[in-house]
Amino acid sequence: MSISSRPDHFFQTDSSLDAINRKARKSYNTSGTPIKLPSKLLAVIPDPAHPGAVYVTESAATVKRVQLDTREATHTYRGPSAPLTSLCLSADGTQLYAGCWDKLIWSWDVPTCAPSLKYQGHTDFVKSTIFLKTRAGQDILVSGGAEGDVLIWNPESGQRLAVLKGGSHAIQGLVVDPLEEDLRLFTAFSDPGIRHFTISSLENTRNLSFSPSISAHDTSVYKLCFDSDGDLWTASADKTARHLVRADSWRADTTLPHPDFVRDVVVHERYGWVITACRDEEVRIWNLATGELHHTYSGHFEEVTGLCLVGDKVVSISIDGTIRQWSLQPNDLHKAKEEAANPDKAAEDSTQMKIDDPSALTEEEQRELDELMANEEQELLDRMAAGEQ
Repeated sequence: MSISSRPDHFFQTDSSLDAINRKARKSYNTSGTPIKLPSKLLAVIPDPAHPGAVYVTESAATVKRVQLDTREATHTYRGPSAPLTSLCLSADGTQLYAGCWDKLIWSWDVPTCAPSLKYQGHTDFVKSTIFLKTRAGQDILVSGGAEGDVLIWNPESGQRLAVLKGGSHAIQGLVVDPLEEDLRLFTAFSDPGIRHFTISSLENTRNLSFSPSISAHDTSVYKLCFDSDGDLWTASADKTARHLVRADSWRADTTLPHPDFVRDVVVHERYGWVITACRDEEVRIWNLATGELHHTYSGHFEEVTGLCLVGDKVVSISIDGTIRQWSLQPNDLHKAKEEAANPDKAAEDSTQMKIDDPSALTEEEQRELDELMANEEQELLDRMAAGEQ
């Protein structure tokens, strides 16, 4: 008996077909200057040693370093055979660590891409990793897993130093409190709770325990981010991002509503923005002081999975396999808002720029290109409707 996975061999609703066609059409847009990679992108961090570059993890089981201005993947880190969900760098930037679906933490030498140690101890997917230094200057690697455990490692030897049991709910994110002298780590769980624990030294990891839960959301918390005041920003599956005030026992004083799950949140202090990534494919820019939505960047055609700040830009990644860059400068945002409000005028301005550009295509060349793209788009839509995409 033959078995098929082709969508056209199964009943599909009109709404699902509309969604397929919409995403196919949207995939042609160049908003955010997309850099296309071969598979779904699951995590992103900036390269602190080389501004203008980022590291991304792929569902295709690799980590890539991508130079944003040249759009080039300059380094590829291989070894795993399962999706990589999180990543971090050592304090000196010479080692790269990534959590994996295979329950391991993989590491590589950054310049050579050569595999280093593998850290084994989790009993389910590794969901979060963070590299830190203790007050005494000791290196420490901390990871959170889908089984609900936080594991603490000596990164140099690979020795597992401690296991902190968090219950049956997955650890979704780890972030360090910037105002505490000792390492106080806040953890986001797949239940509504946020908990924290403190590490004073590598020698003092045996008797760690979680704080009582901070209840700020209705369901899973995906990511946590501290601002310069030491207050906490959260991203949740309850379709909100929230601002939890340290001085008020971590109570929320600002709620940013979204139409779908909020997957990530970052804060740009210089311009006063909070940026959120949403499952509805959008990147939103909020006013840090007022909590008002300032602008929505549209470009991704699948769920946005991660954000990081690179200078005056926010970099977003998505299940659509693209890295996109969005300016946070007030003048650029003002222009983006005007273009979003007047798409016809933006198109006219773009056309005028092409006319003024001596290297622009001729009218006949442009018409041929438009016809070619239209034919390619129709072929893609036909294939997707037939289940061949």
